[in-house]
Amino acid sequence: MTAYERIEVTPMTGALGAEISGLNLNDLDDETFDEIHRAWLEHLVVFFRDQDITPERHLELARRFGDIHLHPFMRGMDDHPEILEIVKEEDDTHTFGSVWHTDQMFNPKPAKATILYAKETPAAGGDTLFANMYLAYETLSDGMKAMLERLKTWNVGGSGAARAAHYRGTAKMAAKVKDPGEAQTETAHPMIRTHPETGRKALYISGHTKSLEGFEAAEAAPILAYLRAHAVQPEFTCRFRWAVGSMAIWDNRCTQHRALDDYAGQRRRMHRITIAGDTPH
Repeated sequence: MTAYERIEVTPMTGALGAEISGLNLNDLDDETFDEIHRAWLEHLVVFFRDQDITPERHLELARRFGDIHLHPFMRGMDDHPEILEIVKEEDDTHTFGSVWHTDQMFNPKPAKATILYAKETPAAGGDTLFANMYLAYETLSDGMKAMLERLKTWNVGGSGAARAAHYRGTAKMAAKVKDPGEAQTETAHPMIRTHPETGRKALYISGHTKSLEGFEAAEAAPILAYLRAHAVQPEFTCRFRWAVGSMAIWDNRCTQHRALDDYAGQRRRMHRITIAGDTPH
């Protein structure tokens, strides 16, 4: 385990996730940010409590991780277009991100990181699950690893019209749907991805993954079904309970996540920023 001098890091599970305490995200010097970044790479997703962050400070923190990635299908806030406000009203029937996925995998350069900040939360429910894709890869058999090593997945984001239909049960999110224009929203990626910073291999699969390149649909279906189930075993996961002022920062290159839809009749409002990534290899 890495030693930290400026922050307190408490692992959440044996698989991934750590809560970082002892700091105010509004006031970070470079040395403290470097420790947060190291903890993030070590634990894949890090969590903070009781933060009071303005959109400007949220963006300032995000830019320490890299350039901002704009969602091709969804409009950001009017005053801060880089921030996507995710709102579920009391009578909404759809939950944003309620299937296992990694953000923007349909993009030729998928999102590197996501920073999610809780503005309003239900009294209970609305937790987010995270899964460690390093472990998902490392626990495969040698034979399966060898078979997957050269395979590519085909990942699809859908059309603007399909997105609008998808969010029809969430009025505020449906109103934010936009036409992606010329943005590429269907892309092939390696099934096994090497993390550009840690050098570790991860299973790279998502709810966006629809097929295997070069395979018939009937051939690909049982392979993908097995890998989807394998990747999110309880032993590979952690679960975060949100409260107002909580923040999570996760690494999309080696995790999947899922928002739980278990708070019907309650309102939830989150601010999300995604960080631009690179081409998976």
